[in-house]
Amino acid sequence: MSVGRFSARDWDSHPPLIAPDYKSTRQRGPGQPLVPLDGDLPEAAGPSFDAGTIDAVQADLTANARVNAEPIGERIVVAGRVLDEAGRGVPHTLVEVWQANAAGRYVHTRDQHDAPLDPNFLGAGHALTDADGRYAFRTIKPGAYPWGNHPNAWRPNHIHVSVIGPALATRLVTQMYFPGDPLLDADPIFLATPRAARPRLIAQFDWSLTEPGIALGYRFDVVLRGRDRTPPDAGHADG
Repeated sequence: MSVGRFSARDWDSHPPLIAPDYKSTRQRGPGQPLVPLDGDLPEAAGPSFDAGTIDAVQADLTANARVNAEPIGERIVVAGRVLDEAGRGVPHTLVEVWQANAAGRYVHTRDQHDAPLDPNFLGAGHALTDADGRYAFRTIKPGAYPWGNHPNAWRPNHIHVSVIGPALATRLVTQMYFPGDPLLDADPIFLATPRAARPRLIAQFDWSLTEPGIALGYRFDVVLRGRDRTPPDAGHADG
């Protein structure tokens, strides 16, 4: 089923907007039924990007905020493709990422975790997909960190990923996790996604992306629509 040019949410693979074990969704989740979008709304158009509007250094989080030294931590490459429901690459699409540093701390005033900030690491960047929908980032593997959701709660290593898609109304915000992380089985945000769809949130280690002597490589494809669509963040009311 679709509404205008927008697909209806697939609840078999998408997390609920209010996930009881993820406590903050009880306050920020919508209290009323979602309103279907009309395909003729102005939000159905744009935005559009071209390479001239994007600074290439922003795809290298090990360099885009460097002051006087390399950022601390394990260097990694995260790359993949942004795809539509037919497996076709989506070109010239803005991909944004943000994450904690290697010690598990964000550059944000609300993050008061007792862990050091890294003056050479901002933890945010963006890139534009190429003609085949490919993107790539170089960054530092994020650390786990405690959060106040429940006693002794720790977030797994993860990177937040946003893809605009063909319109602002179709923006997808999700989280990329790492294979073999023992914290996944205890994380309410990850577990809010139905079991069958959880593997779509976990990146795959990839030798072909690994840079010898420099960085390990992880592949993370993002599917914007269709049966295999990448699940959004639990509680995130995307289009």
